[in-house]
Amino acid sequence: MSDSSFSRRTFLGTAGAVVAGTALAPRSAIAAPAIVLRPPSHPVAVASANGLRGVARAVEMVLKGGDTLDAAVEGVKIQELDPNDDSVGYGGLPNEEGTVQLDASCMHGPTRRAGAVGALEGIKTPSEVARLVLKYTNHIMLVGRDAQRFAMSYGFKLEDLLTPESREKWLQWRANRGSNDDYLDVPATEKMAIRPTGTVNMNVVAPNGDISSVTTTSGLAWKIPGRVGDSPIVGAGQYTDNDIGAAGSTGRGESNIMVCGGFLTVEHMRRGMHPKDAALETLKRVVAMTPPRLLRPDGKPSFGLQFYAVNKKGEYGAASIFRARFAVADQKGARVEDTAVLFA
Repeated sequence: MSDSSFSRRTFLGTAGAVVAGTALAPRSAIAAPAIVLRPPSHPVAVASANGLRGVARAVEMVLKGGDTLDAAVEGVKIQELDPNDDSVGYGGLPNEEGTVQLDASCMHGPTRRAGAVGALEGIKTPSEVARLVLKYTNHIMLVGRDAQRFAMSYGFKLEDLLTPESREKWLQWRANRGSNDDYLDVPATEKMAIRPTGTVNMNVVAPNGDISSVTTTSGLAWKIPGRVGDSPIVGAGQYTDNDIGAAGSTGRGESNIMVCGGFLTVEHMRRGMHPKDAALETLKRVVAMTPPRLLRPDGKPSFGLQFYAVNKKGEYGAASIFRARFAVADQKGARVEDTAVLFA
């Protein structure tokens, strides 16, 4: 008997035994093939409160079949181009030398790609430049003058990003920054009494469950030139996993970077947490990682930080250290809601 003949006969005999055994096996012992059906996704966009117009625009786009990243970028661009929003883009508050430096990052869930720019000068819409890095390069982040040259190579024009209003605020800060300098004291406005911060984060879910996120900012007002916060850091300022959800933040960037908050919030959702609970859990980690110099006498942080999150089903939530609000849009329309809070 040859080896090949033996192998064939053995195989046929074994196969017959398996068939026979299966026929005699009780029904409960036969495993049916698993069919995993995802629940339908509900289109939604969540953002920081200043993104109210943007979330409405983003949901409008995805309901018409638009890509989630394109929808998110078009949403945040509304604020980037608004001279009255001094936290992002055109009219953003400058660094200590009076220069506006912008940061942005984005992630596209379906392709698992990301793009970012840091310390970008002279370009009003860094979110668009970050998307170009994602789309046309094998890199993730470009910074400074080279990010500017990259943007110009795609047709962007250099512009002065300081508005008269943002310049006046910078001049007021400069005049009052030290008691022993050569500048005269100028009465600060109520808004100038607190060092301004601000950002726009937006996370978008399409009807088919695709997800993308974008974060854009002019950063901390009067920052040291070249300072980059969490906004252009993938995994901190925003993060997307197309199988799970997306999350992003606004507030004190350095504290968010220390916990990789965007990524961590998505990981909490991976474990089954609702987006709101996931954001709260990340804030608890932030507080645990906060050094004493940044804590008030009562032990609470002396800064603000907010997280915004969505999951693949279209559930959403937001949480903040102290009371805050956030923007959301779905098929019910656009609105502003209260965040969950860590400290009332």
